[in-house]
Amino acid sequence: MSNEAKLLNSKMSFDEFKLNSDGMLTVVVQDHKTNEVLMVAYMTKEAYDKTIETGIMTYYSRSRDELWIKGETSGHYQYVKDLYIDCDRDTLLAKVKQIGAACHTGNYSCFYTDLLEKED
Repeated sequence: MSNEAKLLNSKMSFDEFKLNSDGMLTVVVQDHKTNEVLMVAYMTKEAYDKTIETGIMTYYSRSRDELWIKGETSGHYQYVKDLYIDCDRDTLLAKVKQIGAACHTGNYSCFYTDLLEKED
């Protein structure tokens, strides 16, 4: 972990967000400089509070059924630069400083598989 982590103040409470059927908030994660979409994850209230408290993106792992501090195992931390909530208050946009790869495959972004290319 670097000295990038910092205490943040949220303008809204997690209770003001509209959660999905699992009681979680969808999070779209972007590189704060390039706006490249890095990944999509989910947050519980505990994950959101930990993110705000530490300045390090913390999610809820649905497969492991536990909190997941991005980078805790890999060293590929995501440091919060900006957080936005969409108009429906059901999706969070996190702009982060990504250290290393965002994807567990080692790719910088989870969105590296090209499915369709439209001809001009």
